[in-house]
Amino acid sequence: MAALAFGLAGCSRGEEAADASGEAASEQAVRLGIIQYVEHPSLDIARQGFLDVLAENGYPEGDRLKVTYRNAQADMSIAQSIAQQFAEDKPDLILAIATPTAMAMANATRETPILITAVTDPVDAKLIQSMEKPGTNVTGTSDYISIEEQIRLVQRIVPGVQKLGLIYNNGEQNSVVQAQEVKNIAEKLKMQVVEATPNNSSEVLQAAQSLVGKVDAIFVPTDNTVVSGLEAVIKVANENNIPLFVGESDSVKRGALATIGVDYYELGRKTGEKALQVLEGVNPAAIPVETQSDYAISINLKAAQEMAVQVPDEIIRAAKEVYNE
Repeated sequence: MAALAFGLAGCSRGEEAADASGEAASEQAVRLGIIQYVEHPSLDIARQGFLDVLAENGYPEGDRLKVTYRNAQADMSIAQSIAQQFAEDKPDLILAIATPTAMAMANATRETPILITAVTDPVDAKLIQSMEKPGTNVTGTSDYISIEEQIRLVQRIVPGVQKLGLIYNNGEQNSVVQAQEVKNIAEKLKMQVVEATPNNSSEVLQAAQSLVGKVDAIFVPTDNTVVSGLEAVIKVANENNIPLFVGESDSVKRGALATIGVDYYELGRKTGEKALQVLEGVNPAAIPVETQSDYAISINLKAAQEMAVQVPDEIIRAAKEVYNE
């Protein structure tokens, strides 16, 4: 992989010393490396929220902020290569988006401050020691959602569900954690879980097709592999009248039926606020990792029609986002 170049804005050391205003050092650009596991709307909007907060607080991309962005294309070997290069280049900050890339980055460096977002369980992923006191060079936000609330939403919209399809990549630690929670909740609710586990986005269609005739509804957690190939799952769900529930609202906008989840833009903004603390000299080890507590229901009524689902009026009234296209 070609080396990642981090540029520096401002004056050379000699010029800084000669600058009568004494302001050159303060104008030196912050170097930010961004490593994202894969491109899909939730991760993209989290990245934008992060950058917006920096821009609003004196670090617009350009003279004050030099950004090097790399996408791992849902490939852990690529993620590890990017992480290693970032570790060698030593930017001022690193933003790691999604669990796999956060793990790769944390394994590559214990020195450079790492801001994380869209990471489901950073403690289980061994990124931090605890949410309140990370104790490492990592801080940021988690997109953890209540799996029980998700599954109960399935029951409220599709009463009588007995067999729930679950599509996830068991190579993603965040998805393994969520899948186990789904199974635990399903057992409590006397539901049977039928799993399909694609290893990459090209296998998502086959995974979805394997559930046809076997399940009453499908749930896709916040799994980067499946979400990046979600259109294939939507196609299968529409063609076979299988209600499709997901872990985040952007997938509902794309054509899934419903979710109760977090706002990824706000999640990214909250991570940006923590980046500002780091830039002010606060040690990431002392900055708590946060989750969102104000979950919101999102419904796609066009998807409901495609999947032959009648969404109860009380669910529609309670929804924060209702899509009709």
